[in-house]
Formats: sequence, C-alpha cells, structure tokens
Amino acid sequence: MSGLLVGSLPQECVMSIAQLISPEQLAARQKTPGLVILDCRYALEDSDYGQRSYAQGRIEGASFADLKRDLSGPAIKGKTGRHPLPDPAALLQCFQAWGINADSDVVLYDDGPGMYAARAWWLLAWMGKREGVYLLDGGLKAWHAAGLPLSLDAPNREPGSFSGEPDMSIVLSGSRLHGRLGRPEMTLIDARAEARFRGDVEPLDPVAGHIPGAQCAACTDNLGPDGRFLPPEQLRQRFAEKLQGRPPESLVSYCGSGVTACHNLFALCLAGYPLATLYAGSWSEWINDPEHEIATGAG
Repeated sequence: MSGLLVGSLPQECVMSIAQLISPEQLAARQKTPGLVILDCRYALEDSDYGQRSYAQGRIEGASFADLKRDLSGPAIKGKTGRHPLPDPAALLQCFQAWGINADSDVVLYDDGPGMYAARAWWLLAWMGKREGVYLLDGGLKAWHAAGLPLSLDAPNREPGSFSGEPDMSIVLSGSRLHGRLGRPEMTLIDARAEARFRGDVEPLDPVAGHIPGAQCAACTDNLGPDGRFLPPEQLRQRFAEKLQGRPPESLVSYCGSGVTACHNLFALCLAGYPLATLYAGSWSEWINDPEHEIATGAG
C-alpha cells in the first residue's frame, strides 16, 4: 500500500526515501486502512516524558515508540554510547507489534525538531523499510497550529508481518571511523549545536569537544523558523557546502548519541542525495576510548 501521498507530492520527493507529510494531509488520510502512526516523543533530561505525554493525548491511531526502550539497545557505561542501536530481532518485534507490514505507510512524529522521529525513520531504513515512511512536517506543534485534535483512544492495530535485516553498509563503527580520520575523501558532520561542537558547553557527556576533522552541521539548521524542513533546494545547498565537491557517499553523520545525526541523514535524502552513513555510537561512544583524539574550537 506504500504511496500515501503519490500524486500530491513533487516527483523528486516521491522518489526519495525521505518524505514529509503535512498535518492537513495526514488528517485527510487518517482513516486510510493499514496506516501506521508512531508517536516518538522523548526528552533526554526526562526519559518518562514521552510516555506521559502520549498518555495525555496523541494523534488518533498512534502507537508509542520509546527512544530508550524501543529505538535503542542497552547502554553499557564506558563501552557504548548513550543510545546504541537496538538488537535487530527486538526491533523487528516492535515493528510488527506496531502493525508494520512491508507495504505499510508509516507516519512518524514528535513534538520537537523531529530528531526522535528521524531516528525511527533511520531504523526503518536500516532494516529495509524504505518506502512509504513519512515524517510529520513540523511535528506535533504544527498539528496543534493547524487546529487538529488529539485523542485518548487506544490504537486498534493488528500485528504486522514486516521482516527485514540490518544494512550494515550504512553504519560505521568507532574503530573504522578512527582509521579514516585525516582522509580527504571523508566528509564528517556533527549534528549537535555549535556550542557543544566547539566544546564551550557539554550538558550530557563527561568530555566536551568534537571528533577531529568534523564540520558542525547543527540539525536544527535543517528547519525554517516555522519548525518545518527547508525546501529541498536549500538543503542541497547546505550539504553541498559540507561536501565541497566530494561524493555524498563520503558523508558520515554523528551527534551525541546517534539520534540527531539521523535528522541530518533524513535532510540529506530530502535534498535528493542518497542515504549516507551513520556513526551510531557518536560522541558519547567516541570519548570512551582514550586513544581517540578530541578537538575543540570551531574546527
């Protein structure tokens, strides 16, 4: 059934694995049979925030996808990052429990800039679900601004049958990244805010700074003042400045723990580029190894 918006989007967006849906478009298609909606709300400083918010009201039909419980594996202090990738078998069980089939249309949202929804999008792509997956443009704030209601009704969902395997070609380990440092053919971008990139502040991890050779590409710069994604041509210009003539396949995205990095990967695809590589462990994993270099300042 994939193709929720075919016929209503520009062709370049239909062909991309990164697709957006507006609140009005979702509201008009909310009763589409088999549509899966996932509420991905979360707060790094309050791990129960998403579940509480979901219980207080969600888009009708939405199931809750918890970053820590569902979209991440167990964090091991001193070894992994804060949000390691989940076990593929456990992730598949979540997908199926949420009602996802191979041909399902899936809409993802949160109430921030979309980074948690983008993590869910990337995990679906990692496991092979690359068609019919949409981010709600502007998230729950745009939904509210459109005057659309929330619901307290439990989702009525039949289990799905989606089955896939992880594509490890789009994931980079810390050791492999370390071996590539200094190579001119790699484009390494950091999705954290500039102050964290420079090392001026570090609210979440014990060491401040960034991976040597990285460029700051704060994920919030993918959005306009209204909280919606920039047009594809503006995103192309943004990432072309980072690539500096290198092929898009050279790009590796990281952040603090492998979540906001997915926002940049989504925006990159929205701009018409192919899906690039995620350093899933990101900064919180990188700093566990005393042999890993650390840089501070502008770059």
